[in-house]
Amino acid sequence: MAADGRTGTYSVTSSTERVTVTSGPVTTTTTTRVAMTAEGLGAGRHRAALALDIGGTKLAAGVVDATGSVLGRARRPMPKTLDPEVTFAAAVDCLHAALGDAGLGGRYDYAGLAGLGVGCGGPMQWPAGEVSPLNIPSWRGFPLRARLRDAFGEIGVLVHNDAVALAAGEHWTGTGRDMRNLLALTVSTGVGGGLILDGRLYHGRSGNAGHVGHLVVDPAGPDCVCGGVGCLEAIASGPRTVAWALDEGWRPEPAAPSTSGSAGSGRPAGSGRPAGLASALAGAPAAEGSAAGTDADQAGEPVADGYALAASAAAGDKIALAALARAGNAVGVGLASCAATFDLDLVTVAGGFSQSGPVFWDALRAAFDRHAGMEFARAVRVEPSSAPADVALRGAAAFILAPDRYAWVG
Repeated sequence: MAADGRTGTYSVTSSTERVTVTSGPVTTTTTTRVAMTAEGLGAGRHRAALALDIGGTKLAAGVVDATGSVLGRARRPMPKTLDPEVTFAAAVDCLHAALGDAGLGGRYDYAGLAGLGVGCGGPMQWPAGEVSPLNIPSWRGFPLRARLRDAFGEIGVLVHNDAVALAAGEHWTGTGRDMRNLLALTVSTGVGGGLILDGRLYHGRSGNAGHVGHLVVDPAGPDCVCGGVGCLEAIASGPRTVAWALDEGWRPEPAAPSTSGSAGSGRPAGSGRPAGLASALAGAPAAEGSAAGTDADQAGEPVADGYALAASAAAGDKIALAALARAGNAVGVGLASCAATFDLDLVTVAGGFSQSGPVFWDALRAAFDRHAGMEFARAVRVEPSSAPADVALRGAAAFILAPDRYAWVG
């Protein structure tokens, strides 16, 4: 439903013509072609865009209207592969599924869409949209923007960093709506950020502005996958937090038996994992987006992942609690530097650890208070993301639907 209370209506025509779509090794055939004219999509203020959020463990897609409402959505696990075509085919499938969830069928006359906005892990060649995500090894110099334009009928496609999409979403419809200066941070499989400065998305020279996951927060810290040493991501990301806990002697407890998984969720039903803290930590290995979606590996041993770490912390395990506090402390140190550098109004934090409860947040706030010395920096609000499940999708759509603030030439 639109913000003014009206609902969009869609006229659909179909035929029995068989349509076959091939993307890499995946071929899909359907007997229905959907064409749409809209009194909702594609018209005036209710125009809608496709949106894609690409993370290290999952793909999420949506159809988003000009009010920020998600009309249809889909989610898929990120394939564990080194084949770039398999990864791309999964992304295309996820987008088609979102169209289907919006009631538009598996295929669509894409002229009715305003365009396709994409948030993807970096680094990337921007604005060309050639991506080399550190947490997606199958894509190195992959021409994502060009390939999506080919797959979706030459509609406009814009590709930016996934944390940049997060920042756009928070500013467009979220906690930071209409604030002048905002940093959005995600702490998950990786750690990334995006910047709104003077009311507009700030790209920087190469499009990589806001890469706060590679602020150095401990010069004597661990090596980072980026090639640096002591980066925030090397300390606070889900996988690195789990690895640190393992090195300190933590081991996951055996989980309760699981009988079946939740369709499409990547999370097992009846797994015995506590809600909230445990389910939030999806950024660690084999958690959200894992193909198996189970608590144990094939040998029956419990998996050392973010779910298990969070469950141990919820049960009072000292090493697990220390691991979450260590991550929160590193984030707080990094954000204190950002507050002093950018003179911000607000920082929002998303990703699994942002939902992990008081252990992480108490450590974050204590570190921020300790290291943000100047009065203007201490005045910066640091808050959880308003809608972590949808905000990056909305931001990717904002690249298309609110170009005056979030789009770019290229």
